Amino acid sequence: MSTVLAAYPGAQRALFRRYHIGGCSSCGFQPTETLAQVCARNGNLEVAEVLAHIQSSHEQDAKILISPTELAVLRKQDPTIRLLDVRSREEFEAVHIEGSVLMSQDVTRQIMADGSNTTPLVIVDHQGRSGLDAAAYFMGHGLQNVRCLRGGIDAWAQEADPNMRRYKIG
Repeated sequence: MSTVLAAYPGAQRALFRRYHIGGCSSCGFQPTETLAQVCARNGNLEVAEVLAHIQSSHEQDAKILISPTELAVLRKQDPTIRLLDVRSREEFEAVHIEGSVLMSQDVTRQIMADGSNTTPLVIVDHQGRSGLDAAAYFMGHGLQNVRCLRGGIDAWAQEADPNMRRYKIG
């Protein structure tokens, strides 16, 4: 599974969404297991079908991603774009993209109450690993104009704002 997750970072989300695999301790899997072992343990699922679903989900994830360069251009064209930062408060306070807001329950409620599919929402995380989960959450609640910053704020600092400080976590 570690190989599958490395090749398809959204594989666990895809497995849970369709097959309820990997979302809790009763249906979890170990990184050392193979996809065939996980499929066998979960109702003898067809490995090729499960892999096709993971690949299809990966392609859908790619459509949600926006590059730092694309986002920089889009922000100049449309200043109403909302940037939602899903990192920790400490990370956000250390460095953030100008105009972004830190995700909180109040901010999430406000976004959901707005219910607007006309105002773009871009999710920002550290390195592009957790942002897709947040994007999936908002899309699952009916928002359609949701994107995720490819590579997170780390890629933003490299590609769009080279003066921004970069950091590593543990």
